[in-house]
Amino acid sequence: MGTPAEADRGETGGIRTALAGLTTRGRSFLAAGVAAVICAYILGQQDLRPVGLLLAVLPLICAAVLYRTRYRVAGSRRLSPARVPAGSEARVHLRMDNVSRLPTGLLMLQDRVPYVLGPRPRFVLDRVEPGGRREVSYRVRSDLRGRYPLGPLQLRLTDPFGMCELTRSFSTFDTLTVIPKVEPLPPIRLSGEARGYGDGRQRSLALAGEDDVIPRGYRYGDDLRRVHWRSTARYGELMVRREEQPQRARCTVLLDTRGSAYEGAGPDSAFEWAVSGAASVLVHMLERSFSVRLLTDSGSSVPGEGADGFTGSGQESADAAGLMMDTLAVIDHSDGTGLSRAYDVLRGGNEGLLVAFLGDLDDEQAAVAAKMRQRSGGAVAFVLDPDTWVREPTDVPPPGNPHEERLRMLREAGWTVLGVERGASLTELWRQADRERTSMAAAAGETRR
Repeated sequence: MGTPAEADRGETGGIRTALAGLTTRGRSFLAAGVAAVICAYILGQQDLRPVGLLLAVLPLICAAVLYRTRYRVAGSRRLSPARVPAGSEARVHLRMDNVSRLPTGLLMLQDRVPYVLGPRPRFVLDRVEPGGRREVSYRVRSDLRGRYPLGPLQLRLTDPFGMCELTRSFSTFDTLTVIPKVEPLPPIRLSGEARGYGDGRQRSLALAGEDDVIPRGYRYGDDLRRVHWRSTARYGELMVRREEQPQRARCTVLLDTRGSAYEGAGPDSAFEWAVSGAASVLVHMLERSFSVRLLTDSGSSVPGEGADGFTGSGQESADAAGLMMDTLAVIDHSDGTGLSRAYDVLRGGNEGLLVAFLGDLDDEQAAVAAKMRQRSGGAVAFVLDPDTWVREPTDVPPPGNPHEERLRMLREAGWTVLGVERGASLTELWRQADRERTSMAAAAGETRR
């Protein structure tokens, strides 16, 4: 539950503010009362003066009480959940607490939301007793990923007589994060990967300290079953064996964000498909306990990730996935025109699996992407052809499509390449990549034999 928002006390002139909140009824009562008092003095009708004073004082008392009451009402907001996939709904819970000793009048509640999340919600709350609370909620939904501010919350108070209306604005904001859609991927094994992928993971030594030699000296807490007696007799002190453990497999997901590589915009555009695909692969690899890294064409990655990407299991993997989803929620087209920066970031042969989501490639960028295969243990590319995303299904494709020629260039370099057409399913393409990698590995084995 969010903390109660403090009132915006930056307004000057409390009396002026209270009087400015008088309604038409309140102004009419005030004017009638003043006129009655003046007429009582002019006409000498003393019985009219108490009536005039009552009419004039009543709206003033209502304004003063309401002005004081509006700072005795606390509001809070809670998002459930605060991070949702594009196209899904989130619920916003609003809570109003009357912390004064007096009941409130009619409350009109309004929350400010961006237009892409839907219409501005408005609520009417009945009288709130002293120490009481009221809770309301509304739903928000966006097909466009991003970070959207919610607030400030505005509260309009009225007195029971309808003499005065005052508006209070709370100062706190909340942020709704709309992340890309994540498509669950089947747990297949892309065969043929080297350097720590699948069953062919590298193995490293589990060291208890700094760079040790085999065997190392006994440390307090070591299992006595690991004592290496031959080395103990040789060195004259207890020596223990180092154990081996599998090194965590690596996976780098390369997302091409060049503005010139994509055409169209909106939730069904090619770029949004690529962002959603990258998010799906990142989550899938984290669930399989990979060290995952997100890389863009500009050479940038997720802030806060380690040299080998995000690792961990359980809650750590969930936190890593949340951080990468937050990054993808706001990622946009870059001003770059090439993939050279991403190529420079890739280390020679130590990247494990490389999964790339690429936009339109010219001959130069296709050559750069082909060289990336040399810096990874295995490489799978999903290349989007912008022409198929902007062309209607009934249109005839242009002759001599250079897109296929560049796919062939990547295949010759060792990539597993799949062209992505409009409306393609990443799950089916993922299975197809597995079949193609299997056939490539079988063909390579036949060639060696």
